[in-house]
This record gives sequence, C-alpha cells and structure tokens, in this order.
Amino acid sequence: MLEGLHPNRPSHVFRITTDERSARAMTDLIGEIFDPAETAVAAFETVEDGPWLLEAYFAHEPNEAAIRDLVRPIVGEEADKGVFLPLEQKDWVKTSLEGLKPVRAGRILVHGSHDRDQRRSNDLAIEIEAGLAFGTGHHGTTLGCLKAFVDELKIRTPRHVLDVGTGTGILAFAAAKILKRPVIAGDIDPEAVRVAKENARLNGIGPWMKLYVGPGTRNAEANRPGHFDLVFANILAKPLRMLAPSLARVASNDGTLILSGLLANDVPGVLSSYAHQGWYLQRRYDLEGWAALVLKRGSARPQPRR
Repeated sequence: MLEGLHPNRPSHVFRITTDERSARAMTDLIGEIFDPAETAVAAFETVEDGPWLLEAYFAHEPNEAAIRDLVRPIVGEEADKGVFLPLEQKDWVKTSLEGLKPVRAGRILVHGSHDRDQRRSNDLAIEIEAGLAFGTGHHGTTLGCLKAFVDELKIRTPRHVLDVGTGTGILAFAAAKILKRPVIAGDIDPEAVRVAKENARLNGIGPWMKLYVGPGTRNAEANRPGHFDLVFANILAKPLRMLAPSLARVASNDGTLILSGLLANDVPGVLSSYAHQGWYLQRRYDLEGWAALVLKRGSARPQPRR
C-alpha cells in the first residue's frame, strides 16, 4: 500500500503542529497533489484532546517555500512555523513510530515495540516495525480495513484469505492470528515483502504466511480462480480499478472484497469498476478522510457508513 504511507528511503520530512481540522485538510491536499510513490503524508493526535502533528515525507529534497505557500490558505501564518528536516536513513522509522499510539479494532491491537505494555490479556496483538517498507497501521485506510474485517467475522468465518498489496503485512497478520490458517499475501515491492516476513517472524506467525513478490494476483499462490472467500486490497484507486477483473476472478462466489486506499471522491469510480464485474457495495467505513469498502457479489443492500 502506498497511499499516505512512507515512500522507500525518504530523505526529508516536513512537520507542523496544528488543530485536527487543519491537519486533516493538509493531509488531503498534500496527498492529492504529490506523487504517492515519492511523497507520503499522515496526521495524528499527539496527546488525547491535544494538538495534531502532520508529517509529510519526501523521497527528494522538497521546495520548502512552495509547500509553505500550499498550506498557508489552511493554517495562515502557522505555515512558517512548520519545520523541514533531513532524515538519516537509519532513523526515520524510529522517529515516525515514537509519536504514534497503538491502534485498536475490536480485539486486534497494532502497536510498535515501544507500546508492548499497552497489550491486554485478551488482545490479538500485532507488533509492527515498519523497516523501509510501508505501513504502521495508524493510517485511516488500514484501520478501516481492520474494522471491516472485525465486522465481517460477526457474519462469517473465512477459510481462504488473500491480501494484495500487503505492505508490512498488518491485514494478513490479523487474518492469520484470528483464523489460525495460512494466508496468502503479496506486494509489488520486494522490500515490503522482506519486512513483512520479518514482522511475521516477530509475531510468531511465520509458518502461516505465504508471501510473494508481484503485482496483483500474478503469482501461482494468488492466481486461483474462485478460491478466496476474503480478499484484502489496501492500495490506490487506479490500481484497484485495474485489478477489478482479476480480484473478481480469484474470489469465491460467496466471497468478500475489502478495498481501501480511497479518498471520498475515488469511491464512485472504484464501485463502477467492480459493478461491471458483478460486485456491489455492502458496507462502507469512513475514517480520517479515507474510505474502506466491503463488496459482495450480486445486489447486496448497502449498509450505513461507519
């Protein structure tokens, strides 16, 4: 997954502290304007009911004046208080993770090593260290998928799970831990797959993870028509539209697709692509300006947003 998450080997970061509304507005703005393979942005609450911190990571040295001018209509003179810092390659993950709080969806808890003490006795805890790949679970797209998965489990218990664009592996790990079954997961980025393998080992689920490097379902483990009764794809709107035929083909007749990586204005185009394959919206989750969609075959009646 690329959206709103760290690019490989970022060289600079822009940080600014502001209120929640402004942080969300800047996240959307920067996310829409810059190439998601080269730039990533996220915002989070630093303390409960306190200020928000926006961080934008850049693969190359950014034009500081242009970025200040870009956010000035949102935060006014506060734009000049934002700081640009070069990143040492070895330090950026530690820096970005230290300010993040654990993420919870039902019994699923995603946390870094610095928050192990936050685990409860009945938690299904997933410890993630991002390495040089994508995803810590704090992004709204990943959390939306986790919440959709938790609700899906109230309806049915999947047996065959595929995670396309797995990143650091959070969604696949949640499925493996809960279902106690092997999960197929792939990513186009070899570094992401390497980190996912390390995270799987860290979480004691290495034997349940079947990881591959490749785009979409282009792997013998994933390219199995009608096999998967749950498919995750937390990527970007354009590749989600392009993947509609292949994801529909590998999903079972009674299967479920959980899709994310979508801003609100991306949703109609993605739904249209999947409707042409016979898939329709059943549930939708909106978090932090991002949407996660649960799709079923046939004309399932849409449920309220969450």
